[in-house]
Amino acid sequence: MIKDKEPKQLLHLVFGGELVSPAGLTFRDLDRLDIVGIYPNYAEAYKVWKAKAQATVDNAHMRYFIVHMHRLLDPETEE
Repeated sequence: MIKDKEPKQLLHLVFGGELVSPAGLTFRDLDRLDIVGIYPNYAEAYKVWKAKAQATVDNAHMRYFIVHMHRLLDPETEE
């Protein structure tokens, strides 16, 4: 019996917020973080990250990030 192999799910979180300083990574107000969503792969997360980043380009303190959740869930993952 041949088993269908599904692609490995590599979860990515996209979130952002206003930083205290554009040069740092300290958020101004954690209660106002924009948790955009969790995506099944980097390509999908990147599309959403790019749209959010471009929509806030006029605010130098606003930053969006992609977190590789699959690396946190399984540190042995190399993908």
